[in-house]
Amino acid sequence: MLRRRLVSAAFVAAIVITSHGVSRAGPKAVLELFTSQGCSSCPPADALLGELANDNSIIGLSLPIDIWDYLGWEDTLALAGHSARQRDYAELRGDRQVYTPQMVVNGSVHVLGSDRDAIERAVVQTKHNTAVMSLPVLVSADGGDLTVTIKGAPDGEPGGEVWLCPLSTAVAVAIGRGENRGHTVTYHNVVRSWRKLGNFEGADSTWTIPLAQIEKDSSIDGAAVLVQEGSREKPGVILGADFTAFRQLTTDGR
Repeated sequence: MLRRRLVSAAFVAAIVITSHGVSRAGPKAVLELFTSQGCSSCPPADALLGELANDNSIIGLSLPIDIWDYLGWEDTLALAGHSARQRDYAELRGDRQVYTPQMVVNGSVHVLGSDRDAIERAVVQTKHNTAVMSLPVLVSADGGDLTVTIKGAPDGEPGGEVWLCPLSTAVAVAIGRGENRGHTVTYHNVVRSWRKLGNFEGADSTWTIPLAQIEKDSSIDGAAVLVQEGSREKPGVILGADFTAFRQLTTDGR
């Protein structure tokens, strides 16, 4: 369906971290998949995003939208803000193309989310803009805190907004109605909220956020940070990004 439209005192918790940012030179692309549980064309794109997200040079994010809820199934992961973000991207590009599954690459180019070749070409295309993914960003979690560090940019590099996206790395949803009725679909790196950390204006910058403020429910087991040109209402290219996954283990002796 390709539619084009507009610590608890009871125990001590230990945080076990898998920090992708430490072990790689830096990602080359941020892929934002606008998807919907009510879209029969989306499951192949959802599966592809899961594959691509296994590449340490890729930060793949699922942004479920609510525009197809009226078709008979209310998306259980959708955020109205994701639908607004998709429309804002389209308005800034000037093409007004809003559909599912739609992949926005590095905040600038959109392609069909299930087309691997098109995604790979878009990654190359966006790199023609030297500002894209040019900022070194490191996200790490240790001692109960999440720390975001951005290395200062040379003079003339653009500034942007810094966004923290708590996420669920894998969510299986059994869909009861609509076009995907009877199917269970797994969604990868699902963004559950957006939190602005501040503005990046070129200097070395660091933010520290208690993990307790991020892990507000048990489904949150990772976080991405995006530095993006423009504003929330007018999102531009992605200047830098990083991702870390984490999980909580109880160590109460059992």
